[in-house]
Amino acid sequence: MADINAKDVAALRKSTGAGMMDCKKALAEANGDLEAAKRLLREKGLADAAKKSARAATEGLVYAYMHRPQPDYPAKLGVMVELNCETDFVAKTEGFERLAKDIAMHISFADPDWTTRDQVPQNVLDEESAIYAKQAKDSGKPDSIIEKIVAGKLEGFYKERVLMDQEWIQDKSKSIADLINEAKATMGENITIGRFARIRVGEDS
Repeated sequence: MADINAKDVAALRKSTGAGMMDCKKALAEANGDLEAAKRLLREKGLADAAKKSARAATEGLVYAYMHRPQPDYPAKLGVMVELNCETDFVAKTEGFERLAKDIAMHISFADPDWTTRDQVPQNVLDEESAIYAKQAKDSGKPDSIIEKIVAGKLEGFYKERVLMDQEWIQDKSKSIADLINEAKATMGENITIGRFARIRVGEDS
């Protein structure tokens, strides 16, 4: 059996957000292979997140983030976001509030229009699809591949406009959905993003 040292455990915790004991067990199961242990934890975390998603998240908090261009200037941009969990116990933790702050700061920068794909109105998707199809046709692409081109362009649309699909501003290797799934695994509860509002001074609603 491989020798599991504190440095490897710390590295695995940093890269996955998993608990210390879970990291030790994963490293032991992977015979000390850090990448294999990371894969095991991600698989377990995603599986746990999928199970937790079926549970009701009716507790949580509303977090307000105010962005000031300089400390002595008035705030020009504000975000309010509703972050839900299953119990008040988790809602009161520092980690949950930090997650809410991270998401609010992300919204202030990335300016999403919807939280999930299923919230995008069908007429918007139809209009975008028609534009992408015309662009492909006008550029001389054969009809046989236009449908695939449109599908690819829609994926880009989701990543730009839908919160859960957007790349997290603090770590481009993760989407906001990945961030939420990691939080589910770490905190042991279903966690969802509810409503949000973003207001910038002088900007139309």
